[in-house]
Amino acid sequence: MTNIKSLSFALGAAALAFANQSAVASCADIINAFNNAGGLPAVTAVVGTADNGGYGLPMWVTAVDETGKVCGVINTSGQAGNPNIGNYSWLGSRVISAQKANTANAFSLNAFSIASANIYGLTLPGGSLNNLPFSNPVDGSTAYLGDPSTYGTGSDPLNNKRIGGVNTFGGGLALYNSAKVKVGAIGVSGDTSCTDHAVAWKIRSLLKLNYVPGGFVSGWSGTPGFTVLGDEMIIDTSGNSVANTYYQVSCAHNKIANPTAGAATGVIITNTP
Repeated sequence: MTNIKSLSFALGAAALAFANQSAVASCADIINAFNNAGGLPAVTAVVGTADNGGYGLPMWVTAVDETGKVCGVINTSGQAGNPNIGNYSWLGSRVISAQKANTANAFSLNAFSIASANIYGLTLPGGSLNNLPFSNPVDGSTAYLGDPSTYGTGSDPLNNKRIGGVNTFGGGLALYNSAKVKVGAIGVSGDTSCTDHAVAWKIRSLLKLNYVPGGFVSGWSGTPGFTVLGDEMIIDTSGNSVANTYYQVSCAHNKIANPTAGAATGVIITNTP
């Protein structure tokens, strides 16, 4: 297979493009999936819809292959290539999106998918995975390289790098092809963590890389009203501790709403942690 060279799924400088890579089947699969899904315009269209909840802000989206190597980074603000992109979407979310992708990929298997949101409660004080986020720190020497005008473009310095990192906010999901083989993961960041998960869920569905083999949420005993894949986000609205569970606390505050529960967002809402 020939090397993959800076492929993009287009919209000028704001399009997702991929750095030169050796022939890695998973990155090829992800690139093809983005192209076939309609590229950046299609991805941007799922951001900011009412059922996502949150603030309706632009998103950073990072894709990694099954080895944790970054395949590409996009930003949905339309400002990729602008050195002041941090004035239009949260600049800190660029690296967070890569962390989330790394997390979902690093802890998911062909037979078991773990969303970054699923380990939130397990990493709290008293949880069985407390301090997990410190186990694989971000490589800061890589994460902050380069000219900000390249962020979210085909020349983004994260491309073709493994930056590591563990992030337990919602928004990281493993990617599975139709054979239920893990081909990598995506990380989405830029809004509330609950909204990030909903947007990541929609993007994964758009890519048709959502053949989830199961996960912590498989066999969910509640009544969600849709077929549970296994790596949904369970939002607890009771206000009780979610430590040592695979739930996440509610993101709703003031007039900011949680995503709408359902198959479209991959969210289950409960008040019994």
